[in-house]
Amino acid sequence: MKKFLLSLFTLLVPILTFAQDAEEIGLDQKIDQAFQPISDFFSAVIFFEIAPDTPFVIVLLVLSALFFTLYFGFPNIRFFGKAINTVRGKYEDIEKFGAKELYGEGGIAQGQDMNKVESIDKHLETVDELAIDGDIKDTIRDESSDGEVSHFQALATAVSGTVGNGNIAGVALAIALGGPGATFWMIICGLLGMSTKFVECTLGVQYRDVGEDGTIYGGPMYYLSKGLKERGFGMLGKIAAVIFAIFCIGGSFGGGNAAQSNQATIVIKEMFDWNSTAAGAIVGIVLAILVGIIIIGGIKRIAKVTEKVVPLMAVLYILCCLFIIFSNFSLIDDAIGLIVQEAFNPTAIGVGSLIGVLLVGFKRAAFSNEAGAGSASIAHSAVKTKYSASEGLVALLEPFIDTVVICTMTALVIIIFNFGGYFEYGDATGAGMVVIDGISYEGAGITAKAFAEYIPYSNVFLTIAVVLFAVSTMISWSYYGLQSWKFLFGRGRAADMTYKLLFLLFVVIGAAASMGSIWAFSDAMIFAMVFPNMIGLFFLFPVVKKQLNRYLDAIKLKRDAIE
Repeated sequence: MKKFLLSLFTLLVPILTFAQDAEEIGLDQKIDQAFQPISDFFSAVIFFEIAPDTPFVIVLLVLSALFFTLYFGFPNIRFFGKAINTVRGKYEDIEKFGAKELYGEGGIAQGQDMNKVESIDKHLETVDELAIDGDIKDTIRDESSDGEVSHFQALATAVSGTVGNGNIAGVALAIALGGPGATFWMIICGLLGMSTKFVECTLGVQYRDVGEDGTIYGGPMYYLSKGLKERGFGMLGKIAAVIFAIFCIGGSFGGGNAAQSNQATIVIKEMFDWNSTAAGAIVGIVLAILVGIIIIGGIKRIAKVTEKVVPLMAVLYILCCLFIIFSNFSLIDDAIGLIVQEAFNPTAIGVGSLIGVLLVGFKRAAFSNEAGAGSASIAHSAVKTKYSASEGLVALLEPFIDTVVICTMTALVIIIFNFGGYFEYGDATGAGMVVIDGISYEGAGITAKAFAEYIPYSNVFLTIAVVLFAVSTMISWSYYGLQSWKFLFGRGRAADMTYKLLFLLFVVIGAAASMGSIWAFSDAMIFAMVFPNMIGLFFLFPVVKKQLNRYLDAIKLKRDAIE
């Protein structure tokens, strides 16, 4: 702990010293001015346009998702039920021990011994009871297959990194910029993104690396380097893996960190009506200390509390959305009609055309669910299974939960709220700011205003939710970024500490800088990961097809044996 405090103090000294020279225009504005050119540079590079208002990376993301959806025969629809059953553990026996050993030649399928089936099921239940403090002992399960977590745990970890401020602030930003029509394209992106997520998370498990101590290392870095080597493109794989790791580190600093602290700061400042010119930096320092205690100080108890509280906050957030939506039941069809109408005939100021509103929707949806960026496959790689496609199916649920369900709920709340004519859709400046009762609101502040109209004291709840979502997302993304850092610089303590200190610095930068510059940088870093990741997906999707058929055959073998 002493080392942690000393390291944190060393990190914060330059910031506090910088504050003494920023009295004239304020510390927050000073940090924003310093960060703005960096943000503008990366945004211009990553979102280069192949036609007016048409960035190539968005086109690549959309067409790739459409290709995978068609090639795999709409897995987002056909395998939705199997994905649910996999999370529920219906196929857990074959995933731990293999279908052939249990139901194949010379196995249960031949003897039709139902008592043996029941005894194996009971045996597997005793394995689950060996969990102590959330960690599985080195016993039967670890001998049966590599991995560290269950399907549900892997899904929960990945969802905790996506469900959060992208759903609260990102949706508000999309509607502020593109109007209600942006919601329609967010939903389409979420549905198509399910197929992309299936492909990348299957590959994440298929090509994961297991350390000497049993720790799992996975993600695009590994399926790019190992998978492309199998295809005879070893050098391309190595280069793409390094590029991805660099961008993933940038993504952890941006979308997984700075954007989160930025939104937490906005709602805290609004709740306390805090207008100090250094308020953002102060909030950022406090958040950096809290996150630092968890990721550097090693106080796992706080992280465990966060893991339990965040799902609760997510459920409460969904219930609040449902309460507002059904309290205005007569307006639901009007809101849905407006979403569809504005998707094809946008009238929002500054959005320009159908392409403009489509891009706003796809951009925000991809930022929220990260399908195509490859980041979630890092978390999903740690699952315990003998069938890599099983986790791919589980992963396709993630964009559905995040974008199709939760983002749509947030959008309906804001649209229903604005039937009262509180603000104009569209922001010609591109900052995503709206004016309500003469006061400017942005991001989570817009959602908070909508909540406050229907639920008393909801500003307190939403502030707590945004802060908790921010912290949980930062913890998840610090893991993604650290895995990429380890891939580049090795798995030593010094390398780890360097990354974590840089990560904490961006907590402060995100809190102090403006939403426009932070989200532009965050978007650029998240979408930059798409370029190297897609190289892997297009080279290796036949492997996914093979693994999918292998898993489906195993399920069929079990079904035939029991029937």
